[in-house]
Parts: sequence; structure tokens; C-alpha cells
Amino acid sequence: MSEIHDSEIKMDREELLAAIKTGNTEWDVLVIGGGATGLGIAMDAVSRGYKTLLIEQSDFAKGTSSRSTKLVHGGVRYLAQGDVRLVREASIERGLLQKNAPHLVKNQTFIIPIYSQWDRLKYTIGLKLYDWIAGKLSLGSSIFISRKETLEKLPGINTKNLLGGVQYHDGQFDDSRLAINLVQSINQNGGYAINYTKVIGLSKNGQQISGAKIEDVESGNQYFVKAKAVVNATGVFVDTILQMDNPTSEKSICVSQGVHLVLDKKFYPSEHALMIPETSDGRVLFAVPWHEKVVVGTTDTPIEEASLEPQALEKEINFILETASAYFTEKPKRSDVLSVFAGLRPLAAPQKGEQKTKEISRSHKIMISPGGLFTILGGKWTTYRKMGEDMVDQIEKHLQWSHKKTATAHMHIHGYAENVNWSDPLYFYGSDAQLIKSQMNGSAGKWISDSLKIHKQQVKWAVENEMARTVEDVLARRTRALLLNAQESIRIAPQIAAIMAETLEKDEQWQHDQVNQYTKLAHQYLLKQN
Repeated sequence: MSEIHDSEIKMDREELLAAIKTGNTEWDVLVIGGGATGLGIAMDAVSRGYKTLLIEQSDFAKGTSSRSTKLVHGGVRYLAQGDVRLVREASIERGLLQKNAPHLVKNQTFIIPIYSQWDRLKYTIGLKLYDWIAGKLSLGSSIFISRKETLEKLPGINTKNLLGGVQYHDGQFDDSRLAINLVQSINQNGGYAINYTKVIGLSKNGQQISGAKIEDVESGNQYFVKAKAVVNATGVFVDTILQMDNPTSEKSICVSQGVHLVLDKKFYPSEHALMIPETSDGRVLFAVPWHEKVVVGTTDTPIEEASLEPQALEKEINFILETASAYFTEKPKRSDVLSVFAGLRPLAAPQKGEQKTKEISRSHKIMISPGGLFTILGGKWTTYRKMGEDMVDQIEKHLQWSHKKTATAHMHIHGYAENVNWSDPLYFYGSDAQLIKSQMNGSAGKWISDSLKIHKQQVKWAVENEMARTVEDVLARRTRALLLNAQESIRIAPQIAAIMAETLEKDEQWQHDQVNQYTKLAHQYLLKQN
């Protein structure tokens, strides 16, 4: 795909909304949901030349898709469960994603500290199998490293009974930045992706779904949208849309919560990620370097109710701190946590018998209702592209369209840039970074937040080129301030609101409301001290 400059991207929300206001357009594909899955489907549909509209009730990647462990991985845990097919699929997709978005996905070395000969044998053999499954798209070979080398690479690791480590390779990325770049890619390739637009009902022609009723969340205006195919890609909220189609439809997913704590790098001053393969609850725990901090997680806790702002449970916080303390020489306390964030996993509900959430497959599942609603369940960020391809294949087959081959396997995602300088605080903008720097007009290095490296021009860029509408959009997803240091993000919120107000032509009341809303939200990312 040729390079397309920002001026050519349709990222003005009002202009995008104009395309649905008349109601005259019949879309080929209407995608409900602007997380990883929905974006993957819209990207695939656009790549095949289909007239595509994606709508998101909140902001893009507001839910689960901005709260991952920041890994693009084949899934060592899935291999332990014997799900070789999923590991193979995810390993292929990991390799393709690194090629298509090299400004966001990097090769990350992981080390499993080894404390027994049995573990040495088990993980050395297991990770060699992991390498073999990835084939040509492997990011590097796994090896056993000595105790001395393990201590050099993992300063701060617990040394008692340490024999060495097994080092392997996986991918690491920035999830919400990838989502924003996918939105830009969809729009620059002829599609329409709009945030803060909500489906409030489905339209039917007889028994068959023919479109949806949509509400612009900002204005309250409502529109009818006609579509040949309507896709429910709403993650943990799929049952809400399924019940719009059929109020008697049964529960299709179960929801699992994953929590992460963000710590200063002093607790784990390594460029290598730590993988703890067997925690007390049988899960895998990671400590991953990310934006000059370390992300530690995750948990797997069944949750009854899905929400846009899930809350970490005390038992999850304590579990992560206790597990990290068993491996780190400097033991983190509650007061050391810079931010805590929780994400919900939409897992295809087991059909019979009871399964623990950590045992339910992360592979995706497509359902087509009698009324013609296409719904996708499960999945993970790493396989977002394959989920999109599979869904559009299903649409073509079900609606008897002539098959068009996907182009996404080798399509560069907006921002594509090679030879990335990962120490550049603006690296994640990829090919846009130079343009943002050129607009700083001599103010480069004058940061709104020196510790988080956030500049006024990034805020303007987020509004003008990335459809940011609120202070939260900027601080949680266009930059990662909320997840990296919630307290610092609260401090700079008034400045962010002022810059946004100038760009969006909003008044002082809007600024006041935005700061209050954001501050209230950000306090949920701070741990209350015992």
C-alpha cells in the first residue's frame, strides 16, 4: 500500500457522520464495535472493496482492546493446553503484524527463570516446539541460559535456588495505538469508522436484518442505516445486540477479567520480559517493559456483569503483588503502583460441563442468526486480522457474493515505518512522527508532562487526525498517560482540556466538565492505600 499523508485521511467526525445522515446509502457491511475484532473485520471488508461502515458506542478500543498485556504472541499457555492449532494461527498472525506495523510491534525477548531440573527440561522442550510451530515467522530461537547470564539479564530477580533461565521470543505492542492506526487505515482506504455512535435497534425487512438504528451519542440525533450485512463485533456486549435481533436468545459468552499493575522500572530494571509460567492459581504471569515502565499481569477472574470500566478486585491486586514479590528482590507495595487497569475477555461460553475461564479456548467463533445477524465471539488481539478475514469470508458465503480475496495479509497499516528508534518518545506515531515534530514550531522538548513525554502538539494531532473527542480519549488511548501514571495524568488534565477546547471550539464549561469527568475516572486507576 502506498504512503498516504494525514491530509488525505477522512478523520473529521462531522464529515464522516454526514455519510450516514441522509440514510440513502446502502452499505455492504455495517460493523458494530470499534475494538480489535470490529476493526479487523472493517479493515478486511474495505481491503476487498466493500462499502464499509464501522460504528463504536464509545471511543475506539475503549474496552478490552486498550487493556491487554501488550503482547502479540503465539501463546505459550495455549501450547501447554494442547491447542496447537491456535498457537500456529497466532504465531503466523504475530509475524504478519510485525511486518505490517513495525512501528508498533517489536521483537521482545522473554525469560523464564528456572529453579528446578524438571522445569529446565519441560520449558526447554516446550519452547523449542513453540519455535517449530511458528516456522519461518518465528521471531528467534529459544535457548537455555546460565545462572550468571540470567542474573545479568534479569537484575532484581530472586536468586534463591536459581539454576538459569529459558529465553524465547514473542511480540510486544501498543494496543490502542494499533487501534487508532487501523481506524486511519480504514478511512484512508474508503471505509468509514466513527466513534461515539451507538446502535439502539436493528431494522428488519420481514424476518431479515436490513440495517440498524443509530444514535449519535454527542448530539442525540438518530439515523437509520441500511446494510446488506450487519456484524456484531461488540466483544463482551455481544449478547445485547443478539437480544435486539431475538429477545429470547441465550447467553453466548462468559466474561473473564484480567488485571494489570504498572510499576516503575526500578522494580524490574530489564529490557527482557519476565514470564512466570505457573502461579498459585495455575496462570501465567508476565512482567513486561512498556513505555519505560513495567506492566505486571494478568489475572483470570469470572465476572457476572460486563461494563466499560471494570474494576480490579482486591484479591486480584494482592495476587499480582504477592506473585511479583516472590520473584523480585525489591518487593512492590500498594503505594508503588502507578496505575491499575482491568480488561474483560469475551469468551465463547462452554456448551456443556463447567470450565474455568483460563481453560476456555481463546479461538474465535462465528455465528449467523436466522435473521442474518453475523456475530463473532472470543478471539484475541494477535489474531484480529484472521478474525476479520474469516468473518468476511462467511458473509460472502452466506449472502452468496462472489468471493474476493483479502488484501490484509500484506497491507501496511497507517504509520508504517521501518528502522524505528524505540527510545524516541514519539516512536509510536511511525511515519507521522516527523510531521508532528515539524509542527512543534521550536517547542520540541517543552513537554506538558516531562515524565510521560506528552507535548501540546500531540493533543492537537489527536483531535485533528485521530478523532479524539474527550480528555479521556487523549490521556487513555491516544497517549497512554492514564495507564502509565494515573496521578500524573490527573495533574495535566486541565492543560489537555484547554488545548482541546481551542481546537474543538469548546467553552470553559466544557473544559470544566471534562476535567471533572476525567479526574473521577482516573481515581479508579489509583490504588487506595490500606
